[in-house]
Amino acid sequence: MSMISQTRIIVAATLIACLGAAPGHAQTYPSKHIQLLVGYAPGGTGDIVGRLVAARLSVVLDQTIVVENRAGASGTIAAQALVNAAPDGYTLMAAQTPEIAINPYFMKNVAYDPLKDMQPIALAAAVPLALVVPGKAPYSTVAGMLKSWQEPGKSVPFGSAGTGTPGHFAGELLKLKTKGNLVHVPYKGAAPALNDLVGGHVDFYFPGFPAAVQLVQSGQLKLLAVSSAKRTSAAPNIPTVAEAADIPNFNFILWVGFFAPKGTPPEIVARLNSEINKIIAEPETSKVLRDNGADVTALSVDQFYTFMRTEAVNYRQIIKDANLKSE
Repeated sequence: MSMISQTRIIVAATLIACLGAAPGHAQTYPSKHIQLLVGYAPGGTGDIVGRLVAARLSVVLDQTIVVENRAGASGTIAAQALVNAAPDGYTLMAAQTPEIAINPYFMKNVAYDPLKDMQPIALAAAVPLALVVPGKAPYSTVAGMLKSWQEPGKSVPFGSAGTGTPGHFAGELLKLKTKGNLVHVPYKGAAPALNDLVGGHVDFYFPGFPAAVQLVQSGQLKLLAVSSAKRTSAAPNIPTVAEAADIPNFNFILWVGFFAPKGTPPEIVARLNSEINKIIAEPETSKVLRDNGADVTALSVDQFYTFMRTEAVNYRQIIKDANLKSE
């Protein structure tokens, strides 16, 4: 199994930023530092991917990019801050599936519409979720996990990075299909959820694949399956949940994309799209992402808009089919 720890990802980001960096021609944009919002605590998939791309982008643009984690409400706090920011290209967001494709159609009182209020720039990566359990769990397979749930009166708490995240939905669909007595425990990001999973306070969790890598490598967690329709090349021997639990069409991914406030000048959006697509295609960056289970696909601005709109439609159908309600 080829995996790279979060520590090595940070080192890789620094090295990548220094490779082949040539000063660009003086341009109007950017003329000052750029703020990059992340809607979750440090250590989650969006934070990892956002910082990896930002490290290289800061060199390409010859300007500092300051990453700010604004955790809370499953990414909507950061998303609202982006929507309220000036549309000048100096406030961006490394946003994920929840705040773009789920929360506005699932949570109550979400005061923005991503399709109308946010400007998509570029898709950075799409990763499977990792079904992980504590390293001390008495089982090492999905079958063993499901068997343990059959104990009379057993209640199974499962963690998530927040209500309405793909990890929450994956757990709820597993509950629906297995009829297990599962209880959702939301956190403010992947890192605190993972910490509690390691400590045995919850029984399982579906984080984005990159966020689980280091803890699986160290033996603190066991990786039982991935949530995508197909196995990941980063862990080809690990089955999908669809395979291991015999649940057809079980398919959840977590994607990370870059956004700006609506009204950001088209020339700035076009430049950022071009530069980010070049960065994720660079061999060094691409290898780091792919080794962590990411699917790396360069999309135009219009293609990315179509992608996020399709994701929203898909999740609205999941919410309806599973009769999920905001907590």
